[in-house]
Amino acid sequence: MVTRQDRQIVETPTEARQAEPGPSVLALLTVSVGLAMLILGVVWFVFFRT
Repeated sequence: MVTRQDRQIVETPTEARQAEPGPSVLALLTVSVGLAMLILGVVWFVFFRT
């Protein structure tokens, strides 16, 4: 639980490390995986299709 001492917020190390990944994390993961699949598809199409 967050407490205040001398006008400062005091948190435990566990509380300070917690984060909330928002929708931007999901969007970044989706775009990067899609881009990687696209690049691998182009490489396969150009070099390995006979």
